[in-house]
Amino acid sequence: MAAETDIRAHQLVHGCMGLGGGWDTEPYTAEDVQHAETAIETALAAGITAFDHADIYRYGKSEAVFCEVLARSRGLRERIVLQTKCGIRLPDGDRPGHYDLRRASILRRVEESLVRLRTDVLDVLLLHRPDPLADPVEIAEALAALHAQGLVRQFGVSNMSGPQIAALQAHVDVPLVVNQLEMSLAQRDWLEAGVLFNTPDATRNGFATGTLEWCAANGVRLQAWGPLARGRFTTRTDTGVNRLVADLARRKGTTPETVLLWWLQRHPAAITPVVGTTRPERIGACGDAVSRDPELTHEEWYELWVAARGAPLP
Repeated sequence: MAAETDIRAHQLVHGCMGLGGGWDTEPYTAEDVQHAETAIETALAAGITAFDHADIYRYGKSEAVFCEVLARSRGLRERIVLQTKCGIRLPDGDRPGHYDLRRASILRRVEESLVRLRTDVLDVLLLHRPDPLADPVEIAEALAALHAQGLVRQFGVSNMSGPQIAALQAHVDVPLVVNQLEMSLAQRDWLEAGVLFNTPDATRNGFATGTLEWCAANGVRLQAWGPLARGRFTTRTDTGVNRLVADLARRKGTTPETVLLWWLQRHPAAITPVVGTTRPERIGACGDAVSRDPELTHEEWYELWVAARGAPLP
C-alpha cells in the first residue's frame, strides 16, 4: 500500500539523525547499514511510515545509509514518506558553520539529497534554520522550480516563528505546511509563552508568542523534535516527574515513551512528534502514539505540565 504523501496526515515521524555512523566524513560501514535497517524496520512495525532527514546529518551519511536499506527492500520507497532539510552548512576548515538559503544553494542541496537517497522525488523539504541574509524572492524561486519540476511535493520550515513564516509565505506561491520546533515536556517555552504573558516571568521566555496560533490558523503542522527529551523522563532516575510518567503508563496500559508523546499530541495545535532514537526497544515503545488516540485527561495533562515545571501555574 502506498504511503499517504501529505505529511500532515502522519501522527508520528522517525528522525534519522542517529543513522550513518559518526559525525565525520569517514565512510559508513556494513554495521551502520544494519543498524539503520533495524531502526527502520522497527519503526515500520510500530506503524511509523514517515522519515525525517537533513542533508547535514552525519555529513550526508544518514541519507546514504537510509538509501542502502531502501535498496534492500523492494517497494519500500512507495510505502514511506521522505522528508529532508537544507540550509545549514557545517564548518569546513577555516570556514565557520553558517546558514545558506540562497537559491543556488537550495537547488544544489536538494539535488545532492536526491542522489544520496537515490529517489526521483522528495515528499517534503524543510528549510532547516532562518538565514538572516536570505532573499525571500530567491527562496520563492527555488521552491517554485523544485515543485514545478516534480522534485519536491511539499515544503515547510524548521525553527521559525509565526512572523518569520508569514513573511516568507508572502513571497512563496507553494504552501508551507510544516514547522519543526523543539517541543517536549522538558522544552516547554512554546507552551509557557502563552500563560506567562502579562507576568514578570515573561521576560525569561524567548519563544515568539503567537507562533502556535499562527501555524494552526494557516494549516501549518507542527512537528516536535526532541519529544522524548533524550530519555530524561523515561530512565530509572527516581524523580517526581519520572514516577508520574511511569504511573500513568501503568494505568493506561502503555509505555512511558507513549505518555510523553501523548502529552504533545493532546495539545490542540496538532503536534506530530519526530522520534529520533535509534534503539529498537525505544522506537517500539512509541507504537501506541500511532495506534491509539492520546488517552490523557484534561487533569492528567496539566498534572504532567505542573510536575515538569516544578512550580504552580501563574
